Amino acid sequence: MDHATPNLPGKNFLKTEQFYARLGFRASYRSHHWLILQRGGVQLEFFPWPDLDPMENNHSCCIRLDDLDAFVTQCREAGIAEARTGVPRLLPPQRDISGLTIAYLVDPDGSLLRLVQNPAKA
Repeated sequence: MDHATPNLPGKNFLKTEQFYARLGFRASYRSHHWLILQRGGVQLEFFPWPDLDPMENNHSCCIRLDDLDAFVTQCREAGIAEARTGVPRLLPPQRDISGLTIAYLVDPDGSLLRLVQNPAKA
């Protein structure tokens, strides 16, 4: 099956891995030059950027989820604050103008993850 995996910057791979572990991700590959984290069918890849300023990071990706509410609950249980500023932070799910329900997660390095509810299958 064809697929794509987002490549996001990681200031400190250990801290990146610890943050995402609280959200159910596990490392499937780790070196000094690359980190791959997986959670079910979702895979995120990280490249090193030791001098990254999280407030200037403009990297982003979409994660499409069958159960957005469960993932948002896991984010809250992991202690990620619902806020409009700061890192990390979570913006709760809302119905977008597109008709999709989307939440927003900003990780500790400032990368934006759009959390999109997959449409229900008939």
